[in-house]
Amino acid sequence: MQALFVHGMGRSPLSGWRLLRHLRRAGLKTCSFGYSASLEDFAAIERRLVVRIARLAERGDYVLIGHSLGGVLLRAAVNRLPAATRRPRHLFLLGSPLRPALLAQRLAGNPLYRVLTRDCGQLLGSPARMAEIGPVPVPTTGIVGVRGLPLERSPFRGEANDGVVSIAEVSADWLSDQVQLPIVHTFLPSSRRVAAIILQRLARNDEKGG
Repeated sequence: MQALFVHGMGRSPLSGWRLLRHLRRAGLKTCSFGYSASLEDFAAIERRLVVRIARLAERGDYVLIGHSLGGVLLRAAVNRLPAATRRPRHLFLLGSPLRPALLAQRLAGNPLYRVLTRDCGQLLGSPARMAEIGPVPVPTTGIVGVRGLPLERSPFRGEANDGVVSIAEVSADWLSDQVQLPIVHTFLPSSRRVAAIILQRLARNDEKGG
C-alpha cells in the first residue's frame, strides 16, 4: 500500500516525517507532495497534485493523507481525477476544513496574511469556493484535534477546536467517520496516535475486503 502526504499551509513535507515513519514501519510505502501557498495559486497546486496522484495510482493501491489546507487540496484533486484513474482506498483529513474557515475569514483583509497565503488563504474563507470543492466519493476519515483555545477566550463561538479550526468546520455528514484527539492543530501530522488510527482504518478496510 502506498501513502501520499500533503502538508498544511505554511508548512513543508517535513511536517509529516514522524507520521510517515510510523507508516513505513508498518509496511506502507510513503511519499510527500510539496507546495508554496505564497508562490502558487490553488488551481496551479491542484493541477500538479492531480498529476502526482495519477502517477501514484498507476503503481497500485494507495491512500491519501492531508493536513489542513493539504486536505482541501486533496479533495479538490480527487474530484478532478480522470475517470479511468484508480481512486484512493481511503482519504484521511487531519484538521482539514470542510467549510469556510472562521480564522481565514477574519484574516482575509490582513495585509501580511494576504501576502503569505495569497489565493489559498482567500479560498479557505470563501463560502462559494469551499462549497465548489464538495465531498469526495471515497471512504474518508476526519482526524481532528480538540486541544485548542480555552472556550471562554475562543473565537470559535464556544465550540471545541484545535486552535485553528473548530469541530464544526471539519465536520460533514458525508465523512465515513471522525476521530477527536486531545492534540493541537500543528501537531496532528506528527502524532503517533494519528498514525495508529490510520493503520487501524486500513486494517479494517482489509478485513472488509476479505
